[in-house]
Amino acid sequence: MEKYRPKNILITGAAGFIASHVTNWFTRNYDYKIVVLDKLDYCSNLKNLDPSQSLPNFKFVKGDVCSADLVYHILATEAIDTVMHFAAQTHVDNSFGNSFEFIKNNVYGTCVLLEACKAIGHIKRFVHVSTDEVYGETDENAVVGNHEASQLLPTNPYSASKAGAEMLVMAYGRSYGLPVIITRGNNVYGPHQFPEKLVPKFILLAMQGQPLPIHGDGSNVRSYLYCEDVAEAFDTILHKGEVGHIYNVGTDEEKRVIDVAGDICRLFSLDASSVIKFVENRPFNDQRYFLDSRKLKNLGWSEKTKWDDGLRITMEWYVRNPEWWGDVSAALHPHPRMLSFPMLGKDHHKGEVGASPSDQDCREKGSINVGKSRL
Repeated sequence: MEKYRPKNILITGAAGFIASHVTNWFTRNYDYKIVVLDKLDYCSNLKNLDPSQSLPNFKFVKGDVCSADLVYHILATEAIDTVMHFAAQTHVDNSFGNSFEFIKNNVYGTCVLLEACKAIGHIKRFVHVSTDEVYGETDENAVVGNHEASQLLPTNPYSASKAGAEMLVMAYGRSYGLPVIITRGNNVYGPHQFPEKLVPKFILLAMQGQPLPIHGDGSNVRSYLYCEDVAEAFDTILHKGEVGHIYNVGTDEEKRVIDVAGDICRLFSLDASSVIKFVENRPFNDQRYFLDSRKLKNLGWSEKTKWDDGLRITMEWYVRNPEWWGDVSAALHPHPRMLSFPMLGKDHHKGEVGASPSDQDCREKGSINVGKSRL
C-alpha cells in the first residue's frame, strides 16, 4: 500500500507529554508544516516543545480545542490536511474528582474538532488518540491481550469519556466519510511527563526522600512504553495506517505497580521496604491492561527501548531538571485532584511567547495567540 504523505499537520495538545514528543519527532524528521494547538493547561509546558520552537516548519497556537471558531480558522488558514488529536484530560484520579471536565474536554472537544473537519472538507487523515483503558480490565490469566475488535468496557469517568469520543470519531467516519484512524495505547513514560503519573511521581518523591505511595496492595499490572518508541509508532500509523482502522500501541512487558516502585528505589539505592507506603485504593482500580499489538507490528513498528534503559534515562532527566514543572507538591499527593487547584503550576507557563493577562479571555473568545514561529 502506498504511504500517506501529509503536507500540513495540526497536532492538538502538543505541549503535553506524549504529543510534544510526537511533535518534536515530526519536526526533526520531516519537512511537513506542523501547527500545534494547546491551551496550556496545568500538565502542559511550552518547554516541552523547545526542540521545535526555532524550526521553520513549526507554529504554536495557544487556544482551546473546544473553541469551534478557532479550530475552524486554523484548519482553513493553515490549509491543514491532517489532524492528530491528542488533547485530552487523561489522569484517572482527576476524573474521580471532576468528571465534568473530562466530558467537556474529551467528548465535546473531540466533537468540535470533528465538526470543523467535516465543514472544511479537505481533511485527508484524522488520527484520534485513545487509550487501552477503554477495554476495561484484562483477565489476570489472559495469555493474549485485547485486540482492536474487543468489547469496550470502561470502568472510570476518564476511560468512559475516551470511549465516548471514539464513538463520535467512528460515527463521523461512517456518516460523513471522514478519513479517521484510532489508536489505543498502553501507559507511556519518559522525560517531560507531568508528575501526577506514576513513574515521574515516584522519581521526584525518591529524589526528595519521601515515601512512595502505592494504591491498594500494588499488585495492579500495567504495561509501559518509552515515549520515543510511541512517537515512532505514530509515525508508522500516520504514514502506513489504513483509514477506518484501529491500532493498539502496546508492549508485552508488564510490570506490577509495586515492582515499578522497587525498580525506582534501586536506581536511587533506597530500601524499598522502608520507602514504599500503601495507601487507600482508587474507587475502582483496573487490575490489568494487556494489548495485542500485532496489527501495528505488521506495519513495521517495533518497540526498541527496554524498560531498564528507558527508566534510567527518565530518572537521569528528572535529576537534571527537578524544577521543570515548578511547584508540583499537590501532584505528588497519593490521590491528586489537580483540576481542583486552578492556580497550581503557573511557573511552567512563565516566559511563554505571546502570553498576556487576558489569555483566558482570549481562549474563551476563540482568539488566536501565536507563539514562536517562523512560518
